[in-house]
Amino acid sequence: MERREFDGWAQAAGPRLHRVGYLLTGDWGAAEDLVQHALVATWRRFDRLDAPEAFARTVMARGAASRWRRKWHGEVPHGDLPEPPAADPWSGVDTAHELRAALLALPARQRAVVVLRFLDDMSEGDTAAALGWPVGTVKSTCARALASLRAAGIDKLEVQR
Repeated sequence: MERREFDGWAQAAGPRLHRVGYLLTGDWGAAEDLVQHALVATWRRFDRLDAPEAFARTVMARGAASRWRRKWHGEVPHGDLPEPPAADPWSGVDTAHELRAALLALPARQRAVVVLRFLDDMSEGDTAAALGWPVGTVKSTCARALASLRAAGIDKLEVQR
């Protein structure tokens, strides 16, 4: 038996077997297990088989059926996860989009105050100087803007840069 011959067959038949395994189990991980089991069984008899793919599919179907009959599937639930979940790198995108939409819904004067005060980290005095307004006007405009943002569900003013 030539290992190269089996390797070539396994590479060609692998995707088809994986699809069959998925259709049998409904789970990609379980399908991979079935394919692996079928490839090992086929490897042992490869030189004697006329139709290795048919044999592999039979092994997979029988393996899936025996899996359905078992009461225990080899998984034990745990109270704690073994490792902390990975941070979602895209979670800030939705938040940034919601913040932009809420800022655009504000009147132009309120938007200007919020952007200068919180997103550009300017003090009340610097914001008042930049806009040419008294400090009291900046404070009251900022309070109204923040109330509108809170009503829109925006609690934090953070933008990914």
